[in-house]
Amino acid sequence: MSLRIRLTWPAGHTTATLDETPTSTALLGALPIVSTARTWGEEVYFDTPVSVPREDGARQVVAPGTVAFWTDGDALALPYGPTPVSRGEECRLASPCNLLGALDGDPRILATVRDGDPIRVELA
Repeated sequence: MSLRIRLTWPAGHTTATLDETPTSTALLGALPIVSTARTWGEEVYFDTPVSVPREDGARQVVAPGTVAFWTDGDALALPYGPTPVSRGEECRLASPCNLLGALDGDPRILATVRDGDPIRVELA
């Protein structure tokens, strides 16, 4: 079963399709979430009220547009390009993250998110 969420910020919006995982179930149960976007290289992340353990299969290097959950910071992490710890053009997260799904469409839309923007996550 796949579930869709919508992310909205002042300059744009996108949707994502999530797989059914313990972390995505916890995230969906907390929606809607309004948070403050932070940027780290070509990654957008923001705090959530969700706190879950790292799952089997957590990864640090992911494809652009992956929807990941950073368990070390209780944050949703949305990489769309290299971060300060990347090697070359890879999307390398700060530490292994739970994988929830992927953005629908071009992940480069996240380049319009500015550090400090309000960001809202809700069911699509």
